[in-house]
Amino acid sequence: METVYAHIQKVARRIASSFPSPDFYGDHDSAIKSSVQIFETDPLIAKVHQLVATHLEDDFGHGLDHAKKVTVDAGALMFIESGFAGYEGSFCRRRVLILQCAGLLHDIKRKKKNHSAEGAAFAREVLKDYPFSTEELDDIRIAIRNHEAFKTTIESKTPEGKLVSDCLYDSDKFRWGPDNFTNTLWEMVSYFNPPFSEFVAHYPKGMENLSKIKHTFRTGTGKKYGPRFIDTGLAIGEELFSIIKSDYAHLI
Repeated sequence: METVYAHIQKVARRIASSFPSPDFYGDHDSAIKSSVQIFETDPLIAKVHQLVATHLEDDFGHGLDHAKKVTVDAGALMFIESGFAGYEGSFCRRRVLILQCAGLLHDIKRKKKNHSAEGAAFAREVLKDYPFSTEELDDIRIAIRNHEAFKTTIESKTPEGKLVSDCLYDSDKFRWGPDNFTNTLWEMVSYFNPPFSEFVAHYPKGMENLSKIKHTFRTGTGKKYGPRFIDTGLAIGEELFSIIKSDYAHLI
């Protein structure tokens, strides 16, 4: 059955390739490049990256590649939102660095039942000897704790802490767009390897949950671009499901 899923993933990727890249990346190319520059050159980020690479199990749809994408997009969101908030220079860069640490660590306990809470506790403990203030560690912890959808959130102590939390959430939910059908879904299927009939039966519910994400984005930039990510994912998913029902009906 894994062979069937692998073939369907190829179909999904072919469908996804017919859609343009989300316009967030074209509209905010400068912010993306600035985030990538910090991600690739800052020694503290490199140290946290190595920590995550050592501890994060790279499967289940939320491995290191997912963490990197979330981290870079979150940093870009912080650069964009910092302009609206009036953050400048070294303060803005420090906020991006804090957020990127949270992004790298946000799924470190992904296989645990309450992975956001356990990941937040792990991050708080493992980063205690890093050069972060108590307030910065709280921002990282709370952001990780708040990154799940449809869960009660913890209130941040400061506006800048709330922005870290909101940017992480929005970046993580960007991945519910095209990425869901090119990578995440199939990595989870590979991990669980459900019967094909069960996979098909649960597909509509998954699409329904995906649609609900459109209304949960938290930053101004996330609210503008996030629904577009989700709409593209939904369009890919609907086209794929039509092919599944026609070309794989004999397996259902």
